[in-house]
Amino acid sequence: MPTIGQALASATERLRVSGSPSPRLDAELLLGHVVGLDRTAVVAHPDAPLGIDHEARFGALVARREAGEPVAYIREVKEFYGLALAVDGRALIPRPETELLVDLAISRTRTAIAARPRAADAPPFRVLDVGTGSGAVAVAMARTLRRAGFGEVVRITATDVSEPALALAVENAVAHGVADIIDFRVADLLSSNVEVDGLPGVIAANLPYVASGALDALGRAIAYEPRLALDGGPDGLDIIRRMLAELPRVLAPDGVALLEIGSDQEEAVREAATTIVPGLETTVHRDLAGLPRVLELEHAGGGGG
Repeated sequence: MPTIGQALASATERLRVSGSPSPRLDAELLLGHVVGLDRTAVVAHPDAPLGIDHEARFGALVARREAGEPVAYIREVKEFYGLALAVDGRALIPRPETELLVDLAISRTRTAIAARPRAADAPPFRVLDVGTGSGAVAVAMARTLRRAGFGEVVRITATDVSEPALALAVENAVAHGVADIIDFRVADLLSSNVEVDGLPGVIAANLPYVASGALDALGRAIAYEPRLALDGGPDGLDIIRRMLAELPRVLAPDGVALLEIGSDQEEAVREAATTIVPGLETTVHRDLAGLPRVLELEHAGGGGG
C-alpha cells in the first residue's frame, strides 16, 4: 500500500513525461479530489497510507490526465472568482483572466445604480452577459452584487447560442443561489430576445477570440473543450466584429460594454471598433500580467471611466 507521498511522486513523473505543464499541481488536485480533501491537506500528510480503492481511482484519473483531458473536467469543478463552478464538456473552462471582466462589470454596475435615484416601482438595472458558457461571469456578478445589497435592484440576462452550455449555466446559478435574479436565453449575440424589460446598462461578453489557425497550438487539453467557444475565425475577431455591429441597437444610451480580448489583439480590436462603431469611445484594460484583456466601449461623453 503506497503512501500519499509515494503516490504523488509516481503520478507527477507520469504526468511530466506525458507533457503536462504542471504535473505536480495536477497530481495534488486529482488526489485531493479522490480522497475528498483540499490539496494542501494532502500535501501535509505525505506518510499517510493510500487505500487500495483510492489508489485505483487515482490511477484512473491520472491516466485521463495523461491523455490530455483537463483537470477541471476530470474533477468536474473549477474555482473562479471565489466560487466552485461545475464544469464539463458543454462549455469552456473559466480562465483566471476573465476575472478582470467580472471586476469591471461589477464596478460599472454599482456605479450606474448609485448614480440613479430609484423609485420603489422602478424596473431593475439590467446587465447582459453574452456568451455565458458555464455561467461564470453572470453567477460571479450575481453573487457579488447580492452580497453588496444590490440583489433587489439588478437583474442579469445570461445568453448563449449553445443550449447545452446554457443548461450548465442554469445549474451553476441554482447551486449558488442566484438563479432568481438571472434570466437565461438561448441567443446568438445580441438578437432581439436578449432585450428584457429595457436596454442593458452594462454588457459583458467573453466571446470566442482565438484565431482558427492557432487552436491546434494551444495543446491537447483544448481538444476537450467546445470549439464553438474558442474559434474566433481567421484572425480571432469575426464574432467580436459581429457583436460590435449590433451593439448600438442594444446598449443603453449611458451604458457600457465590456468585451474580453486576446492579449495580442489590442491594435486590431481598436481598429475594428473605430471602423464599426465610430460613435463609441474605447478603452483597453490590462490584466494583472500587464496584458491587454478587456475592451470597454461607451457612448461619447459617457461615464464608464
